[in-house]
Amino acid sequence: MGKLDGRIALVTGAAMGNGNGGARGLAKNGAHVVLADISDKVFTAAKELQAVGLSAEAVQFDVRDYAAVQKAVDEIVKKYGKIDILFNNAGVARLCLFKDMTDELRDFHFDVNIKGVWNCAKAVWPYMLKQKYGKIVNMSSVTGPMVVDVGETAYATTKAAIWGFTKALAYEGGPYNITVNMICPGYILTPMAESLARESNPEDPQKALDGIAAAVPLKRLGTIDEIGDLVAFLASDESSYITGTQVVIDGGSTLPETFGAVGV
Repeated sequence: MGKLDGRIALVTGAAMGNGNGGARGLAKNGAHVVLADISDKVFTAAKELQAVGLSAEAVQFDVRDYAAVQKAVDEIVKKYGKIDILFNNAGVARLCLFKDMTDELRDFHFDVNIKGVWNCAKAVWPYMLKQKYGKIVNMSSVTGPMVVDVGETAYATTKAAIWGFTKALAYEGGPYNITVNMICPGYILTPMAESLARESNPEDPQKALDGIAAAVPLKRLGTIDEIGDLVAFLASDESSYITGTQVVIDGGSTLPETFGAVGV
């Protein structure tokens, strides 16, 4: 028996990275997971879960396109009668100094990271209200709500916005037994992290990743499976009295007050 047996989950940005880890975590605990992504790699990701005996399928859409999101959600509900869980994970990050930031790059972050999260929640919300049950897990970051680095103005702004959205939605959903929470990951080894490492150190991106890991109190980057375990907890009834909050999963990276304070 899994703690998510009988649950229907939708995971965005599920082709790889944290979304893929979240989909795997939900499926391992018994949920039937619909993996969604703008990339057709999502179909391969779903087949990989099926190959190890997990219940999964894939759908392709752009979270920026509300009509496409709504169509996919309606089809899931028509097929299964409900959507219990939404892991709102799809997101983008491009390093760029504020002085060089174009409106197009700013809007790219805003459209995916804010409007995309909004669109997916908006599409599932009426169904969750009607069934008086729902679990929404929004993906934010320690970047924005807690810390920032050079070149992250657009990304940090969007991830901080998710904090306000999560709290407001949780307050409205409370009377309907809908919980809404936010995950704030630190350094997780994902394709996005590897891409940012290449941007910051094109000659030796692995050196950049190793340097990050050395500064984390646990001395390593997190894994997408650890993200999946947290998503599964927040999507289960084990977290039934947790709503409107942020859960940090960063290996302690936001703990040091000064650089180099963590020894050996």
